[in-house]
Amino acid sequence: MRTVLQRVSHASVSISGEKKGEIGHGILCLVGVHPEDTEADLEWMVKKICNLRIFDDADGVMNLSILDHGGNILVVSQFTLFASTKKGNRPSYIKAAGPEIAIPLYERFVAMLSETLQRPVPTGEFGADMQVELVNDGPVTIIIDSKNKE
Repeated sequence: MRTVLQRVSHASVSISGEKKGEIGHGILCLVGVHPEDTEADLEWMVKKICNLRIFDDADGVMNLSILDHGGNILVVSQFTLFASTKKGNRPSYIKAAGPEIAIPLYERFVAMLSETLQRPVPTGEFGADMQVELVNDGPVTIIIDSKNKE
């Protein structure tokens, strides 16, 4: 599983001009699923995201997690996170999981985030043509890969 996290002052996702999900200060989480992802990848990723200290404390130091901060997370599926640009100029997406694997894992990932945060997690719609709007706060952008734990 691969995620791109952006600390935002606000973010939203729309489909055909209608807002599907929206948050204030928190994290926009773009998520791609790999065919070999398992429940263990989901558990590790949820724990990492929820405990990542990327919010400022009273002294202006990034020392607070989303759990400490109380913000929200907006999750948007994005299979293009597994794009391969090794050959030619047209990206290949063969490293991204197909819908039969990706949808259940994506839905479980959202449910696990919601359980951990103890509140609903707004999302886009898997496979839809979505428009994402955000204001990156900081800017803070972090890439996390469950198969490459750096």
